[in-house]
Parts: sequence; C-alpha cells; structure tokens
Amino acid sequence: MSQLTICLIIFVLTVIGFCSGKYSLATISITSLMALAVTGCLSVDEALAYFSNNNVIMIGGMCVVAAGFNRTKFCSILADKISGASKGSLNKLMLGYVVIGVLLSQFIQSPVVAFGIVAPMLAASAESMGLKPSKVMFGVGVATVITCCTLPVGAGATVAAELNGYLESYGYVDYVVGLIDPMKGRLPLMIIAIFYCALVSPKFSPDEPVTAVASSLKAAKAKEPLKPFQEYAGIIIFFADALALMFASAIGLENWEITVIGALAMIIFGVLKPKEATASLPMSMLLLIVGALGMSGALSATGAGELIGGHIGGIVKAVNYNSYIVGTIFFVIPFLLTQVMQNRGTMLIFHPIAIATCAAIGANPVGLMILIQAACLSAFMTPMATAAIPYIMDYGGYNQTSMFKQSWLLAVICCVVSVGWVMTIFPLM
Repeated sequence: MSQLTICLIIFVLTVIGFCSGKYSLATISITSLMALAVTGCLSVDEALAYFSNNNVIMIGGMCVVAAGFNRTKFCSILADKISGASKGSLNKLMLGYVVIGVLLSQFIQSPVVAFGIVAPMLAASAESMGLKPSKVMFGVGVATVITCCTLPVGAGATVAAELNGYLESYGYVDYVVGLIDPMKGRLPLMIIAIFYCALVSPKFSPDEPVTAVASSLKAAKAKEPLKPFQEYAGIIIFFADALALMFASAIGLENWEITVIGALAMIIFGVLKPKEATASLPMSMLLLIVGALGMSGALSATGAGELIGGHIGGIVKAVNYNSYIVGTIFFVIPFLLTQVMQNRGTMLIFHPIAIATCAAIGANPVGLMILIQAACLSAFMTPMATAAIPYIMDYGGYNQTSMFKQSWLLAVICCVVSVGWVMTIFPLM
C-alpha cells in the first residue's frame, strides 16, 4: 500500500473520529499524528518537531497572559458601569454586555471563558429589570462566538500565525497571511453581529426559559482579590503583550518570545501563582493544533493534498474560478459540518483542503482560510458546534428547537456577509 493511500485512509479516519464525538478532539488529533509517524507518512523527527512548533508555544503563552488578565477586576468594573448606564433599557443593556463579551473574546481565545465572565453579571442585571435570562443570554453568548479573535490583539494576534503555520507545513509559501488580514476579512461581520445580537436577537428570544435554567447562575465564589500592585500589573502586562505582538518585527522579537515573556511576567509579579499558570494552559487545544499541523504536513509530503485539492480544483474550474461560488462552497460545507462537531475540529479538516485546492491552481488561499474560520465560528445552532453553545443553552434555558428559531436568520446573514466581503478583498485570482 502506497504512502499516499495510507495518508488518505488516516485522513478519512481522522475526520470520522472528529465527527463521532466518542473521544476528545485532542485524542483523535494526536492519534492521527502517531499513526502518520508509525506508518512512515511523517518521519519521527518531523512528528516530534510539531510539538515544539513556534505557533504552539506562542498560543500557550498567550493563554497564560489572558488568564492573568482575567484575575483582575477590570472586566467586572466595566460591566457594573454599563449596567448602571442602561437605565432600564433592554437594548442599552444588551449593547453594553454584547460589547463586553466581544471585547473579552478578542483577548481570550475561548468564547466559553468570555461568556462565563459575562453571564452571571448579565443574569443579575436582567433580573433587576424583571427579565428572564432566556431573553438575553443567546444574543450575548453568540456574539462572543461569532466575533472570537477578530481583532489582532491578545489571542487574536495569533490567528495569522496559526494560518501561516498551515501554509508553511504544507509548503505553499507563495502567499502569507498578514497580521491584520483576518481582521480585514471578519470586521464587517463583527460590526453587524454586535448590532444584530444587541438590538434584533432579543426579539427572537423566548420571554420565559423553555427548560430549567442552570443553577450555576448563582454568583461563583470569587478568588482572593489581587493586591493593588498585582491588579495594575495584570492589566499593564496584558495590554503591553498585545501591543508587543502587533509590533513584534519593530522590537526584534518573535511572537512566541513575547507571549512567553508575558506569561513569565504574570507569575513573577504575582498576578498568577505557578499552579494557576500551569492550569491555564489549554493542553487539549495545543495538542489538537500539534496533530493538525502534522496532518497538514503529511498531506503535503505524500501528495495526498494535491490529490484532494485537484478534485476540488475541478469544481473550481467548473465554476470558472468564480471566487464567490468557491467561497460559498468553503463557507457552507464547514458551516454545516460544524453543526455536528466542534468548530476547531472542522477548521483543522478544511484548512489543508483549502491550501491544497489553491496550490493545485496557483490561487490565493488567504480568503478561503479566513472564510473557513468565519464559517466554523458562525456555527451556533447545536450544542456540538462549540463548547460555548451548551453553556449558553444551560444559562438561557433553551432547548434545540428554540436555538434553531433564534439562529437561522443570523446564520444566513453570516454566510452572505462573510462570502460577499471576504472574496471581494481576497479573490482567488
């Protein structure tokens, strides 16, 4: 059996594993990496190198920095001010909390964490206005999902590097994803999502919970407050790290160096204890990325990527290289698949395919890669789409039917806006 055939079999089994939900995405991802190494699709040295990939180190460091920022009172103080400023207006309340959720989602690469910070305060504010959580949770929660890491700050500053990691591992380096390219592609949807989720979404949300609301809406026990010095240190380190990532080339440091230095600063200045810093490392996500990079490299090395890309390239030729039709294909298919599996797993499947497709015809893959990310983050109709959705359903008291009713119009908007804008500024040819 040829290496090409073996790689394709492992690829198909990986996709099935991601969809099955029987094991974690990280487990499936690392299993595929080991299978590629054992079967010779990747050399042992190549497989091992993915664990020390600079993108993996950078993302891990940024997560520790974000955890330190999360220990400060900055977010809570901001939320209190916005709640007071709403003066009984649902639209003002929603706009305030949607903006907070969106801002958090730019700095913390996890909508679950961003929503988890906002939800208890949102529930308390809604209760004070005589509203049920079912009226407000969907809009705020989904806004954090759709807009996650749109701006090139905090965790969002790692998006371009992650996409470039796929391009490098595949060996298609004719094109590079610029630091602000993901923002340029997703910013219009971010703006529309903010106003939709704040002003329109509540009209589709049920006045009363359809199912029991989570008991966890009660205020969680707060950790011991930081001392003033640590409080200011956490805020300064976080924003300094974000700025340094934006101007890394000017200061002569690699992105991974900046995030690791920031993580160390959070510990040295007492914002995080060493155990807290270790606990903040998202090992499942990091291992997921390691395995995905390995799959991308194997598809390139064995020629499997060219085979897959060639077939999809045939479809591209059939539509006469129409950027909008191709963009629709690469948005709709990941969007539908993400309804039955978590978004990151879907991105890991389709990024290599998009690169292989573009490599086969010499096209620009940047737009398609940004579209795939937008499609996967726009999937919010089922609890399998992303870990944040079960959280939102639990806090809002929603069932699957009520989720569909609230989701369908926003999903259509996400598709039309994303494909129309991204493929205009990043055409294939």
